[in-house]
Amino acid sequence: MSRRRLKLRRVRRRSPPGAPPGTLIADPQAGPSRVRVVGYGPDRIESADIVRAAQLDDWIGAWPVLWVDVEGLADVDLIQAIARLFQLHDLALEDVINTHQRAKVEDYVDHLFLVTRAIGNGELAATEQVTLFLGRDFVLTFHETGGWNLDRVRERLARSQSVIRRAGPDHLAYAVLDTVVDGYFPLLEALGESIEALEEHAVADDDPQIVGRVHSIKHELLLLRRAVWPQREMLNALIRDRFEYIGEPVRVYLRDCYDHCVQLMDTIETYRDVASGLMELHLASVSNRMNETMKVLTVIATIFIPLSVITGIYGMNFDTGISPWNQPELHWYLGYPFALGLMLAVAVVMLWYFRRKGWIGRPRRPPPAG
Repeated sequence: MSRRRLKLRRVRRRSPPGAPPGTLIADPQAGPSRVRVVGYGPDRIESADIVRAAQLDDWIGAWPVLWVDVEGLADVDLIQAIARLFQLHDLALEDVINTHQRAKVEDYVDHLFLVTRAIGNGELAATEQVTLFLGRDFVLTFHETGGWNLDRVRERLARSQSVIRRAGPDHLAYAVLDTVVDGYFPLLEALGESIEALEEHAVADDDPQIVGRVHSIKHELLLLRRAVWPQREMLNALIRDRFEYIGEPVRVYLRDCYDHCVQLMDTIETYRDVASGLMELHLASVSNRMNETMKVLTVIATIFIPLSVITGIYGMNFDTGISPWNQPELHWYLGYPFALGLMLAVAVVMLWYFRRKGWIGRPRRPPPAG
């Protein structure tokens, strides 16, 4: 995995303080809206792209299941027109436009509103909001960009023998949620490979960039945890509570989706612990190497201390003519070799003593027990 620069995503509410509930203000950076509609049943399926909400009049009520997918949230008027056709609640529609919501489920009178967060195809482990409206015979999906798509679900719908073609809209909603949850696994696998690669270098390599790479991975895992944790609660609510538009057969599939979400959380927590351990291991390894370096420098300095004392003594200006005790070695024929040999002997004896104590080289093995 390439090195990434992570930034916290700023959350900005686009409706001004004190605005009435349900006020819709599009994000200036939102992508253009594209509406794709799919009507299907056990025997046939038909799909089309539309540009006006009025084109949905011929689709509503004509199919066992109607799926309207809106990609891009820039066209607020188009989204409001679609909402009026399906009688969506204003508060839910406001959550569709304000894309900083956490995963949740809300039960309205004639539809179920779901919010989830999917992994996009960008460089960061950032998520984009996906909202679903589940009714008696329709499913509406709204998502921010084309970085996350539902092509896999459309491929399943194209197969006439698939389970989703014979099931109701609740199964389609499950398929979307399952696609969202499964989209986290490839990113976690890539993060796992990055952590394994860092484990090999954390001890042997003192590259200062390792700390930055580990920090980036921890940051990504934090973003993933913030996205997955609420989704686990949302799926648990779908399984635990009784909703009119979710049948008992789909609850079995939702339990499997919930298990995948729990697995994601376990993997994220495990990787976070490993990444924290890598950081501590790398810092401890760097500290140990620094201690080894300081030990060698200390040994060298310790050896030169007595040598400096010897050279200092023989460097003093004493007059042997005044007293025979004033450094008589100055007049020896081998006085200079004697001084060098004395310093060499002191150094050898100190090195032998340091090695015997285990301060340098291999540490001494303790005597065998018994």
